[in-house]
Amino acid sequence: MFDTVIVGGGTAGLSAALVLGRARRRVLLVSDGPPRNAPADGAHGFFTRDGTPPYELLRIGREQLEPYATVELREIAATGMDRNNDEFTVTLATGEQVTTRTIVLATGVEDELPAIPGFAELWGRGIYHCPYCHGWEVRDQPLGVYASGEILMHLAPLIRNWSPDVTILTDGPDGLSESQLATLQRLGIRRCDKPIARLKIDHAGALEGVVFKDGKELSLRGIFARTTLRPHNTLAQQLGCDLVSDGPIPGLVKVEWGGQTTVPGVYAAGDLATPLQQVVAAAASGATVAAVINNTLIEHDVHAAATG
Repeated sequence: MFDTVIVGGGTAGLSAALVLGRARRRVLLVSDGPPRNAPADGAHGFFTRDGTPPYELLRIGREQLEPYATVELREIAATGMDRNNDEFTVTLATGEQVTTRTIVLATGVEDELPAIPGFAELWGRGIYHCPYCHGWEVRDQPLGVYASGEILMHLAPLIRNWSPDVTILTDGPDGLSESQLATLQRLGIRRCDKPIARLKIDHAGALEGVVFKDGKELSLRGIFARTTLRPHNTLAQQLGCDLVSDGPIPGLVKVEWGGQTTVPGVYAAGDLATPLQQVVAAAASGATVAAVINNTLIEHDVHAAATG
């Protein structure tokens, strides 16, 4: 019987495992697949670890779990989950089943990238999802914003904070009103709705610019894109957790403060539970969830002792 099974070995999952290990809880962390930020050169905005390569950050996190003998790490997928009164059964890819008092879902989200030639190759290395994570590295350079609709009115002025040279790339009609277009123009933000043929990559593998279907080119050194995000919520749905139906990322797991889902004993942390997609935020949410779980388990034990 584990106190907690954590599914997901990224920043949120490792952070939760660390706090629970220090609380002397018996923890199983299962993980498979690369982290979402694997293509990036570095994870930025993380206090004391700014710029650390993603895999190195995870290596350090795993290394720092070694003193805590009650924490077990396995490179394996969790394929199923069931609830039985106050306990849960977790089925692993090998068919093995383990039982646990609580569950932490830290399975994250997946970026669905547009089928523009060069987009996938440059993802995290010229095309970015977060200016707080990567804006400093391309400051004061020609930047693009790949998005459409209302999100443009948030993202384009945001990117302008890092560079005065910003061009919106909508790859077709953008649906903006005349007043919105006038606002962007007054902010000095250009707009281009030409269909995109491909992204141009230089000899060093960096973004050089955009080639449009009419043959014209636009020189850029960075593009901030708002892609479609697909939350990895299959296990949450198996357990009956409510999902967020609207907002910037539909399909996230609905949580209260502390990561508690709508199913008692099941918690969600990191990108799966919040639209704030940053490494430091994921680490903080994992630590918070762990503290809440430890206190909740103590309360259960006290109640059981008090009632005999």
